[in-house]
Amino acid sequence: MNAKRLTTPMEKVQQLQEKLGHAAKANKKRRFHALYDKVYRQDTLWEAWRRVRANKGAAGIDGQTIHEIEEMGIHAFLRDCEQRLRENRYQPQPVRRHYIPKKDGKQRPLGIPTVRDRVIQMATKLVIEPLFEADFQDCSYGFRPKKNAKQALDRVRKACNRKGNWVVDVDIQGYFDNINQDKLMKLVEMRISDRRVLKLIRKWLYAGVMEEGTVKRTDLGTPQGGVISPLLANIYLNYFDYLWEKHGRNLGELTRYADDFVIVCKTKKDAERAMRLVYSIMERLELTVHPTKTRLVGLWAGTEGFDFLGMHHRKTKAETSKVQVYYTTQQWLTQKAEQHIRDVVKERLAPPSARVLSIQDHVEWLNPKIQGWRNYYGTPYGTKKMVKLDWYILQRFCKWYAKKRQKRRWQSVWHEVKAMVKVSGLRALVG
Repeated sequence: MNAKRLTTPMEKVQQLQEKLGHAAKANKKRRFHALYDKVYRQDTLWEAWRRVRANKGAAGIDGQTIHEIEEMGIHAFLRDCEQRLRENRYQPQPVRRHYIPKKDGKQRPLGIPTVRDRVIQMATKLVIEPLFEADFQDCSYGFRPKKNAKQALDRVRKACNRKGNWVVDVDIQGYFDNINQDKLMKLVEMRISDRRVLKLIRKWLYAGVMEEGTVKRTDLGTPQGGVISPLLANIYLNYFDYLWEKHGRNLGELTRYADDFVIVCKTKKDAERAMRLVYSIMERLELTVHPTKTRLVGLWAGTEGFDFLGMHHRKTKAETSKVQVYYTTQQWLTQKAEQHIRDVVKERLAPPSARVLSIQDHVEWLNPKIQGWRNYYGTPYGTKKMVKLDWYILQRFCKWYAKKRQKRRWQSVWHEVKAMVKVSGLRALVG
């Protein structure tokens, strides 16, 4: 029987990734030298374009948007990318700096590469990711294929329930901005010997950031907002994962999601030793552990807990059917996550401009978000908080409708609005 013919770029890229992944797993010391031509293959570039387009995103410093590329012709755009790479003419542009205001009055810096740079970074990521996936540890969950935050949370909960009474809660100070680029490249070179691919990665590292008309370059950090940045960040911290598995595995169970990680230990003594080992490995990586945000948490008494990936973890008393008391780890959304949900709903319904829209418009916009929150934060122990948020969403709809109808008191429209959102199909966080 003939094998299935691969017809789409996605299928062809998946086959390429499987071959590279198998080869990397078969020989842990193998360095790959013939990769560059796979980056500018048309099927690789088409799949890279599909993923970049799906992620949307704004224009970089050249001002070229995804929509403009579509209008000019995707085929011509990708052919140009291929020729630039094939002829070694491709030169990445600096990342456009954009600031988003934070609640505390400070500003969060974001980096926006050009669409061309995002596509070529994605194509490179598609080719090299399987090589490093073969080396990544099971404790790592962030920005990896078939891995997610829910799996990381489940691992932490189970570790705590296996007599894990002490937690090392670690915060790395400015991780993505402080990665040592020379050390990062040495880790990349452990799997890749293709000079043109290595040169490509170095170009992105050294491209810099455009801010107020001036290009600023640095010897530290990964490309701001770059598609390939999470993979490079994982490659760098995989060294930490490897050393932990080698020297610290007997002290506690590590769970890492990008630069956010916790270690669940059975005793305080193990937790203290684990903390010292974390500091030692981070020193090797030239990273700084945040002095105030990093702490030891004692879970055994149920008096304190810790936040990880948007969920608060705490041990609480429970009883068996035979009225035997035991402690179990419960998870519910953090105060920060709860406030974020409130802010999203308020920013949608509170502005005067929201009054010109219909209730159906708002329901259709909110429903996917409500479903996402429910899928992620919905736990048996978070029901009370989720019920309060459902009430808050309904209250916000009442205030919106009262303003729209020029009513003085939003309470007066409560029953009317409750019936309207039901008819409109508003989803709930609980129920």
